[in-house]
Amino acid sequence: MSIRWWALGVLAVTSASAAAARSAVLLVLNKASNELAIVDPVSHQVLGRVPTGLSPHEVTASADGRLAFVSNYGTGEAPGNSISVIQIEPPKEVRRFLLDPMSRPHGIWFAGGRVYFTAEANKLIGSYDPAASRVNWLLGTGQNSTHMVLVSPDGNRIFTANIGSDSITEFERTGGPMAWNGTVIPVGKGPEGMDLSPDGRELWTAHSGDGGVSIIDAAAKRVVQTLRIGTKRSNRLKFSPDGRLVLVSDMGGGELVVLDARARKEVKRLSLGRSPEGILMPPGESRAYVAVAGENHVAILDLKTLTVAGQIETGSGPDGLAWAQRK
Repeated sequence: MSIRWWALGVLAVTSASAAAARSAVLLVLNKASNELAIVDPVSHQVLGRVPTGLSPHEVTASADGRLAFVSNYGTGEAPGNSISVIQIEPPKEVRRFLLDPMSRPHGIWFAGGRVYFTAEANKLIGSYDPAASRVNWLLGTGQNSTHMVLVSPDGNRIFTANIGSDSITEFERTGGPMAWNGTVIPVGKGPEGMDLSPDGRELWTAHSGDGGVSIIDAAAKRVVQTLRIGTKRSNRLKFSPDGRLVLVSDMGGGELVVLDARARKEVKRLSLGRSPEGILMPPGESRAYVAVAGENHVAILDLKTLTVAGQIETGSGPDGLAWAQRK
């Protein structure tokens, strides 16, 4: 083989490898600069930036990894009322769907071709159909500050974290798409971050107001244990993909708390800097990402050694995180 053709072959292999690596991207919301950053998780380079609505807080990705959906929460003086629909490649906002008269969309979750969202100011959850570009379902929670939403993998249960009512609501499907029963589960003060265990048996939620974590038996719909972990202002809580660990970000303390899910105890506390917020643990990965809003970067955590392995400079005030895997 000539040198010229060998060089072209290497270039082709390198390009193919880069394309394969970029089949998954890290999505980071920079809420202080009103944008979504699309990051290559291998090179840690920002591949694109897309303007969103005012003060975006949470992001989710479609099952095929081609679209991102962003809740534009707004500020104290200017409540947000829209969802940004963003094409990941090439990066651009393809639609900004207005939710009027609803406002303060925050939690957002893609499941079964729908985008589930909270409308915090209206004590509602709803679903947006991106194919038809319309809201096709609404359900009241009757709870104050319905902030986060989570849908079980089978689509038959929906959980909401209601900060102002100190409660988690578990909705369970009882029939067709419109038939749901809701159970309000009292927890500690100011529940916000929450996650369902990989086996679907437990929902854990971190209380932003009293430094505790409630463990809920999802089938019994009741708290079975409360952990006192002493956080100053917990923000997010996530299970590792294998269900072994639970991570809690403490905005007030500048720390990430690592819990052993089976032993129900703290195993490590990592100092990350000012305002650690969003947490992401991609499936099949041995690392976690934590948005450190006050430091304008995303910290990379090695889940095997429980150490900080690096950081990604993403922009101003990173918060919500998601993983987009191209199918």
